[in-house]
Amino acid sequence: MADLVNGVPRVDPSRRPAAWRRGMLKLVGTKAGTAIHRTIAAPIDARLMRLTRGRVNAGLGAVPLVVLRATGAKSGTRRDVPLVYFNDGDDVILVASSYGREQHPSWYYNLLAHPECELLAGGAADRGGRFVARPADGPDRDRLYALAVGYYSGYATYATNTDGIRTIAVFRLTPA
Repeated sequence: MADLVNGVPRVDPSRRPAAWRRGMLKLVGTKAGTAIHRTIAAPIDARLMRLTRGRVNAGLGAVPLVVLRATGAKSGTRRDVPLVYFNDGDDVILVASSYGREQHPSWYYNLLAHPECELLAGGAADRGGRFVARPADGPDRDRLYALAVGYYSGYATYATNTDGIRTIAVFRLTPA
């Protein structure tokens, strides 16, 4: 298998992260860590990744990040958002957890309205490619979500937080 999928580095969710990464993931998975990441780190990540060509992000490399460039569902404006991802075959998988909040993240609605998108490796416009997004459903969605939980246990907490409110969506992005 190639190390890249349409310009995006391949990530195997079944591969156990290094000890320091597991520690960072555990920290971010706490209530305080999630709040800090959501309010401080995540908002600066797209800009930071673009400026450093992906060498630096607020997560300090603990999780693989890609910048999703999608068209706004209502505005039609291009939107960039850094997201954790992994691969399933040649598809890139994104989890619309929104940190376990009641509503889906805005990028979820953007991809439903405009499934054609780009993924930028490290936030660099010259590294990455075009993809077409579609929501995973049924057993496929459940299998992919289980892989996500295995990679980052915070997803299990997010699912508990949204139980009875919404099902956390999982998207498959296929190279265009």
